[in-house]
Amino acid sequence: MAINKHILLAVSGGIAAYKSAELVRLLRKNGAEVRVVMTQAATQFVSTLTFQALSGHAVHTDLLNAEAEHAMDHISLARWADALLIAPASANTIAKCSQGLADDLLSTLYLAATCPVYVAPAMNQAMWHHSATQENIAKLKTHGVIVIGPEPGEQACGETGLGRMSEPAAICEQISASTSPQPLQGVSVLISAGPTREPLDPVRYITNRSSGKMGYALANAALQAGANVTLISGPVSLPAPAGVDLVKVDTAAQMYQAIISRAEAHAIYIGTAAVADYTPIEVQPEKIKKHDHETSILLKKTEDILAAVAKLPQRPFTVGFAAETENLAANAVGKLTNKNLDMIAANWVGHNAQNGGFDSEVNALQLFWKNGQKNLALADKRLLAKQLIDVIAERFNEKNTT
Repeated sequence: MAINKHILLAVSGGIAAYKSAELVRLLRKNGAEVRVVMTQAATQFVSTLTFQALSGHAVHTDLLNAEAEHAMDHISLARWADALLIAPASANTIAKCSQGLADDLLSTLYLAATCPVYVAPAMNQAMWHHSATQENIAKLKTHGVIVIGPEPGEQACGETGLGRMSEPAAICEQISASTSPQPLQGVSVLISAGPTREPLDPVRYITNRSSGKMGYALANAALQAGANVTLISGPVSLPAPAGVDLVKVDTAAQMYQAIISRAEAHAIYIGTAAVADYTPIEVQPEKIKKHDHETSILLKKTEDILAAVAKLPQRPFTVGFAAETENLAANAVGKLTNKNLDMIAANWVGHNAQNGGFDSEVNALQLFWKNGQKNLALADKRLLAKQLIDVIAERFNEKNTT
């Protein structure tokens, strides 16, 4: 990861301001020159001296600075910056920027900046979900602002939910991807993610343990690589990456229809969804009652989505996933060949998963393609997704230039 740019970091008031100190360190470590602007509220959480020591430059807090050229820091800093990063971005700062208010250095810089702008929100989960905040975020996106996060988890107030500022490493990765050559620039990518639910009756269904985390991470990584992404998602508890075309489905049949109807319009298809192999022959119209005797459920095979995509007349570059509990390499290569895939990514689940796989934040993959393979070591799924997208882009571009 390299960020050889002038990064202007604007820190607004909030407990997440402490993360911005680490953000400065990581940005500089990766080659960026960093200068810091702080609101008065931000200085109540972290001192200006901390950011001065980490950045190697004086920290700017005042809109009108008599010592600056023409006393206009907002103009000189805006022209210096290759990118403006507001992190953390409080609800108040987001509101001011979206409405074009300019009553302090940070909000005035936002209006004066002609460079790319990144915003990393951080606030209480109720504040994030409030319609006013969501309207302000939507408006920022119409300005061309790139919104990073927020993330779910525990908050300083003791509540849990969406609103935590993204971790500094994740922010650096996104800025690096945005300022680096994009290997999938303009390429249309279709991704399926999450489980399916096969109903038994109005209240019960058959499903699996897929969380959708890998598929959603791949969607985000493909966006960062410059792709136009459509995400077909089964039922998950994850926010969709900003910028994807999200299509929600429940059953294997719905996912089949959503993918097959769109696949030929996309250059790449990545099938990470854990689609049910079987579905009940009959769905009971009323709740099945408990009886003293045993019961049985008759199942029928679902359509094989990967194989169907690979057989399309105008097939995309097709990447499958294989979650295995045994004979990983042999099973993956067999699926690669039998389904005529361009590539397959295999991972262990169950007792062989080594803390990766379903429900985990980490995973490891073994990639196979005709006459080639590559191992991706155990890592955070976001990092793993970027590595996988890089390999897919390399194989896709090679296939389309030979």
